[in-house]
Amino acid sequence: MIFVVALATGAWRFVTLGTAPDEGPLIEGLLINTLLFGVFALHHSVLARGPVKARVTRLVTPPLERPTYVWVASLLFIGVCIAWRPIAGTLYRMPPPWAWAVGTLQFAGGILTLDAARRIDVRVLAGLRPEPAESGELVARGAYRFVRHPIYLGWVLLVWAASDMTTGRLVFAAISTAYLVVAVPFEERSLRCRFGPSYDAYRHTVRWRIVPGLY
Repeated sequence: MIFVVALATGAWRFVTLGTAPDEGPLIEGLLINTLLFGVFALHHSVLARGPVKARVTRLVTPPLERPTYVWVASLLFIGVCIAWRPIAGTLYRMPPPWAWAVGTLQFAGGILTLDAARRIDVRVLAGLRPEPAESGELVARGAYRFVRHPIYLGWVLLVWAASDMTTGRLVFAAISTAYLVVAVPFEERSLRCRFGPSYDAYRHTVRWRIVPGLY
């Protein structure tokens, strides 16, 4: 399944970024990597908007709209990870027991991501089934009681809670997190259109978007 391959490729890239190369210019790498991720981000955000989804649906039929979106996004993410430019330098390496504590945060991020995805239907996220035609139930259970986008919080924990923080990892974490910060307002606009006043009430109850106390 291409979605799983994309996740595995992302994990592989993050692990390899833990070993900083001897050479790899910062500015060139930063510009190229930002451009690479921007291509993925552009598709991931633009094709998730209602009018664009409606246009794609007319081209591929409704049952294939969600799978097509996931397949293309997964292929783009795989391409980004493979083409990611190396950057030299290591900011810090945490020794035990601090490394174990940070590793626990990463593990918690993985569990949080899986649990949050399960609550909103992993099969739809993975493109194994089409998105329901009806709005369905607004999920406000589990981690959704504390932040409105717990899958994104899980990502933040996974990429930032690294005991070995190389420059390459920092760039990967910063670019991907910046994309989430920019994309969330647009995503919430779509959720507001889908769920109506119930989403406004949910936003009033759950104040934070991704990181409690910060954003």
